[in-house]
Amino acid sequence: MEILIIIIFIVGYLFIALEHSVNINKTASALLTGVLCWTLFILSGPTEALLSSEVYERVKQIMAVEMGMDKFNALTEAAVFREFVLYELNYHLGSISQILFFLLGAMTIVELVDAHQGFRFITDRISTRNPKVLLWIICLVTFFLSAILDNLTTAIVMVSLIRKLIPDRQMRMFFAGMIIIAANAGGAWTPIGDVTTTMLWIGGQISTVNIMKMLIAPSMMCLLVPLLYLNFTLKGTLGELKAGHDHKNEHEKGGRVMLILGVAALVSVPVFKTFTHLPPYVGMLLGLGILWVVSERIHPELDDATKKHYTVAGALSRIDVPSVLFFLGILLAVGALESMLTLQSFAQFLSSAFGDNRIIISLIGLLSAIVDNVPLVAASMGMYSMDVYPQDHLIWEYLAYCAGTGGSILIIGSAAGVAVMGMEKIDFIWYLKRISLIALLGYASGAALYLAMQSFISH
Repeated sequence: MEILIIIIFIVGYLFIALEHSVNINKTASALLTGVLCWTLFILSGPTEALLSSEVYERVKQIMAVEMGMDKFNALTEAAVFREFVLYELNYHLGSISQILFFLLGAMTIVELVDAHQGFRFITDRISTRNPKVLLWIICLVTFFLSAILDNLTTAIVMVSLIRKLIPDRQMRMFFAGMIIIAANAGGAWTPIGDVTTTMLWIGGQISTVNIMKMLIAPSMMCLLVPLLYLNFTLKGTLGELKAGHDHKNEHEKGGRVMLILGVAALVSVPVFKTFTHLPPYVGMLLGLGILWVVSERIHPELDDATKKHYTVAGALSRIDVPSVLFFLGILLAVGALESMLTLQSFAQFLSSAFGDNRIIISLIGLLSAIVDNVPLVAASMGMYSMDVYPQDHLIWEYLAYCAGTGGSILIIGSAAGVAVMGMEKIDFIWYLKRISLIALLGYASGAALYLAMQSFISH
C-alpha cells in the first residue's frame, strides 16, 4: 500500500506540474492527492518500520494518557493504528492551518491596499525614460517591495506599472523577465516575502533576524548579476507614450493611509511574534482586524453597495482562494508521507547518494524551476528533523534561498513567473532563450556567496 500511496503522490505531482497541458487546475489535483494519500494510509495498516519507530511509540504514549490506560489497552493493534493516523492528521492540520490563516490575512491586507490604489504612491514616482536607469529602479523597487508584500503580488503590481511606462513590447518583455527574478529574490530573504520562507518561519526552522541577515546579500547577488549583464547588453528604447498619456491619475481616497497601515501590519508580524511568542498568524489577524476597522470608516459618504469594494468584506471576495486550497491539498499529501516515514527514508537515500546536503539543497533549488516550490519545501521539512538540524541551521537557510530563487530559471517555476506569463503573454521558449541563463547565473552567484559566507563564519 505504501508503494501505491507514493505512486498517487507522484502522479498528483505530475498533474500539478503539467497543469496547463492537462487543463486541470492544480488545486483540484492537490486536493485529490492529499485526500487519497490519507485515505489509503488509514486503510493500509502499519508497516514494520513505523511500528518500530520512535514517532509511533511517542504518539501511543500520548494516546494512552489522553484516553486512559484501561481504554487504551483494550484497543486492538489495528484500532491503535487508526487512532495514530487520526492523531497525525490532526497534528498536520494544526500546522497547515497556521500557514493558511497567515496567507489569508496577508492576501486580504494586500488586496485592501490595492483597492484603495495605495501602491500608486510608490509606482507613480517613477518617471525616467532611460531604459537602463528604469530597469535598475524597477528591479530594486520590486526586490524590496517583494520582501514586504510577497513575490506574486509585487510582480503583478510592477508589471501593471511597466505597461504604462513601456509601450515597446520587446523591451517590456525584458523588464517583465527581470521583475520575475527581482520578485523571487526579494521574497526569499524575509519571513513574509515568499510562502516557502514563511513555511520555514512558522515551522520554527528559521528565525526572523537571522534569515534576513544571512540571505539579504545572496538574494541581492541573485538580482545584481542579471542586472549587470543587461546593463551592458540591453539595447533599444522604451517606445513612445501615447499623446495625453498620464499614469498619475487621482488616487483613491485613503490610499496613503491604507498603504502605511498595510505595510505596518505586515512588517510588524515578526515583531509581534518576538514579543508575544504567539504564532505569526495571530499577529497577521491582528493587523487585518485593525485595517478592517479603518476601512469601514474611511468612506462614510458612500452607500453600502459601493463601500463594500473598499472594505475587508470586499477584499475577501477577491483574494485567490484556490491558491490557499492548493496549499492545503499539497501540504496534506506531504504530511501523509511524513507520517508514513517515507520522507525520512528518502532523506537517508539522498544523503547516501550525494553525501553533502549542500548539493542536495542546490538540486532542490534547480528542481523548483520545474516543480512547484511549496511541496518541495514541505517535503524537505519532513525529510530533515530539527533534532538533527536545529533552528537557523545551514540546511534551512540555504533551502529558503534555493527554493525561493531557483524558480526564476524557468518562467513556469514560480507563482510570480506564471502570473507574469499570463499578463504579458510571454512565450516559454522566449524566456528560456533570453532570461533563463542569466537567472541561472544569478541563482548560482547567490548560492556561491551564501556558501562562502557560511565557510567564513564557521572558520
